Amino acid sequence: MRERLLGNSGLKVSVIALGTMTWGEQNSPQEAFEQLEYATAKGVTHIDTAEIYPFPVPSPKMSITETIIGDWLATKDKSFRNKLIIASKAAGPCSFDIRNNIQQDRVRLDKPNILQACDGSLKRLRCETIDLYYLHWPERNSNFFGRRGFQHDPQADRDAVPLEESLAAMKELLDAGKIRSVGISNESPWGTMKALAIAEKIGMRREVVAIQNPYSLLNRTFEVGLAEVSVREKIGLFAYAPLGGGVLSGKYLNGVQPARARSTLYPQHTTRYHKPQAELALKAYVALASKHGLDPASMALAFVNERAFLTSNIMGATTMEQLKTNIESEEIRLSKEILQEIEDIHEIYNSPCP
Repeated sequence: MRERLLGNSGLKVSVIALGTMTWGEQNSPQEAFEQLEYATAKGVTHIDTAEIYPFPVPSPKMSITETIIGDWLATKDKSFRNKLIIASKAAGPCSFDIRNNIQQDRVRLDKPNILQACDGSLKRLRCETIDLYYLHWPERNSNFFGRRGFQHDPQADRDAVPLEESLAAMKELLDAGKIRSVGISNESPWGTMKALAIAEKIGMRREVVAIQNPYSLLNRTFEVGLAEVSVREKIGLFAYAPLGGGVLSGKYLNGVQPARARSTLYPQHTTRYHKPQAELALKAYVALASKHGLDPASMALAFVNERAFLTSNIMGATTMEQLKTNIESEEIRLSKEILQEIEDIHEIYNSPCP
């Protein structure tokens, strides 16, 4: 398993990251343990989670995913834990209550919320330190979770916790040794450069090393403004949804609804991946994979793995067969011919699932 540097932090992560969003909902703790054992045996060193997992949210099961990981870590010795890079995230503004000890009307990204969020994650994970800690989505009004066009909302901006306060809280966690590095997620080019400027000012620029945004054959919007920022500023992409919610495996083609699949179980939460243009693009990518004797999911993942701005590709699975396919994609190298044909399809169906 190849590894890549985590910015300027001196840490390294595996190119494949193990996503955990289904653990505790679609996957039992026993199945999660099996995934963890298999992935780490295959060289996966990066595990990605969040305080609000599992999907979908809100749910009475929120945070159980971290507890499952903590229970698994408790079966290992400290030397094993030191081989892993574990990431978690503090949720941005939301209407559901995940931090019920905060005396405010809603979850925020202010100092009290962030400090409590981190302490809660550390307790559930049974860790002394979180290796990579993210702001899960922006406090301000911005484009994320499928929104394509930016519309300025002065009222929303007035109510937002300033990014300066959020990052100052992350600096406090760094200084306390509770986290080792900082990430941002679902961010725009403006938000990324603003965060880096603030981090420089308060003395933690070196520790801001990651941006976790969606990226796949169906969503290449990261390339428009963020790819250059990522490479030049050494803030690597941790790609989530590299299969577009499983769509790029081809399993939903022609209206098929497989049992236990995410879009079958939670259609109201996955509409962004099932638009008419996405179906046309999907058919083209599946046909391309078939033409070259490749599994569609493997081709889609291999494409993401090789991007110059990528640090780690976050792959979730609900079955061991899916997990094995995901991890094996790290060994695939797409030819120039296939890459050009991917570009040809992209020219016709340009990021239908932002």
